[in-house]
Amino acid sequence: MIRIWLRAVGLVIVAAWLCACASLPRSGPTTSEVQAASQSGISIVDVDAAVARRLESRPTTLFSDLFSSASGSSEVVGPGDVLEVSIWEAPPAVLFSSAVKDAALLSEASAAPSGVTTFPPQMVGRGGSIYVPFAGKTLAAGKTLEDIESAITEKLRGKANQPQVLVRLAANNTAYVTIVGEVAKSTRMALTPRGESLLDALAAAGGTTRPVEKITIQVTREAIVCALPLDTIIRDPHQNIVLRSGDVVTALYQPSSFTAMGAMGKSDEINFESQGISLAQALARAGGVIDSRSNAEGVFVFRFESGDPNKIPVIYRINLKDPRSMFVAQSFPMKDKDILYVANAPAAELQKFLNLLVSTVYPIEGAISLSR
Repeated sequence: MIRIWLRAVGLVIVAAWLCACASLPRSGPTTSEVQAASQSGISIVDVDAAVARRLESRPTTLFSDLFSSASGSSEVVGPGDVLEVSIWEAPPAVLFSSAVKDAALLSEASAAPSGVTTFPPQMVGRGGSIYVPFAGKTLAAGKTLEDIESAITEKLRGKANQPQVLVRLAANNTAYVTIVGEVAKSTRMALTPRGESLLDALAAAGGTTRPVEKITIQVTREAIVCALPLDTIIRDPHQNIVLRSGDVVTALYQPSSFTAMGAMGKSDEINFESQGISLAQALARAGGVIDSRSNAEGVFVFRFESGDPNKIPVIYRINLKDPRSMFVAQSFPMKDKDILYVANAPAAELQKFLNLLVSTVYPIEGAISLSR
């Protein structure tokens, strides 16, 4: 009976050993299986200080590089703007002042003792013109306020007594930027010759509704779209660009995230700030590696790197048993959609096999004991 029992145990051990690799439950590939991925064309990069430094220093598209500087609104008038026209005449003024008082041709105009007549504000029509008494229709769209003043003055020459004209932009309805997204109040901010900046626009919208470190600012100018973390814009004044008419500023709450898997404190999708985090921070936020399970030599970051024309799969490998890797982990930057994976240690796989073996042998031993 002992021989029969030993044979049975031997057969169970051999069978369990043969199918262990395929049947044992695992949270992912082993270290050797990940390394074997290089045979299928996937690049595996051993991370050292030089690799981490190169990844950390990759150029980022900045607003200052992409958007040319603007000097602010030049107050070029467009259809929809509201203009207010004032005209002065040298005494004795007889054209506008007398007309307003005697004939009441312009009931809403005001005639001041100084000889100034201010006409009611009027909107520039679709055709781009405004109407001034005795001067007729005057083209305003596409012209500056100074150009409009000169045009009206020229038309009144010989009719009014030494006319001087002032045109004021009563309502700016064409030179503005739009601010939307995670702001207190989406709004349109009119531009002035002073030159409003990106942070001016956010202030005009009441600020962001989320913490600064979690906000990304996107600027859309015609066909150009670019985004930067708000924290970067605040720290670097060169990124606080002057806006142009038609720009759209969008405050985005789109926290980047990585997925933690394998022999770690928790398997989860973990968000991180828009300015980014290091591998060391990512490991800490995932609960660290599990001493009883993890292979410190098998810490991997799976990432799609930008390539031409398609994305290139790359696996970065970090050996945490090397003390120098602790410094490397502090500078290695995590990217959005990365997968951080820690493989099981060989001893953990052996422990699983032994547990399976024990759970299989004990019932057989019990059955043999009952048959005696």
